[in-house]
Amino acid sequence: MSRIGKVPVPVLAGVKVSIAPSVITVEGPKGKLTQDYSNLVKIEVKDNEVLVSPSNESKAASAAHGLYRSLINNMVIGVSTGFSKSLIINGVGYRAEVQGNLLVLNLGYSSDYVAVIPEGLTVTADNQGKITIAGIDKQRVGEYAAQIRKLRKPEPYKGKGVRYETETIKRKVGKSGVK
Repeated sequence: MSRIGKVPVPVLAGVKVSIAPSVITVEGPKGKLTQDYSNLVKIEVKDNEVLVSPSNESKAASAAHGLYRSLINNMVIGVSTGFSKSLIINGVGYRAEVQGNLLVLNLGYSSDYVAVIPEGLTVTADNQGKITIAGIDKQRVGEYAAQIRKLRKPEPYKGKGVRYETETIKRKVGKSGVK
């Protein structure tokens, strides 16, 4: 039995959870999210809590138990408060700006990189090289942030590149020139 799956998901004020066969829908002040779920788990709403239980004692049902509980918890948090990730751009001449639904990045390549901002995400960029990605779907926010970081990963000698705000780069010492 999953330890994560046993914990009920609290339904916050202003959030409505509805369960249909194989689909769960969560609506809140920030938007609406839907998630398909397997018949390996049973989901029910009782007393402002969502309870997830495995439908049988198989290993797959136990794994799905914790998975769907976490997915539902992320949906409830997303529609009530939302998720955000921050990226920092380091490097001489490296910059980012938002133009409509496009994120234009100058990362030291011969031409600028233009990334389309997906529907449902908001991206802001400031002059200090900080990009903030926000949205209600945790998976989409994290995926878009990872795609932007992948364009120019931070290097260990000068720290140039795109990194997460919470990430620390292990710096290396360059050549010493001693004979």
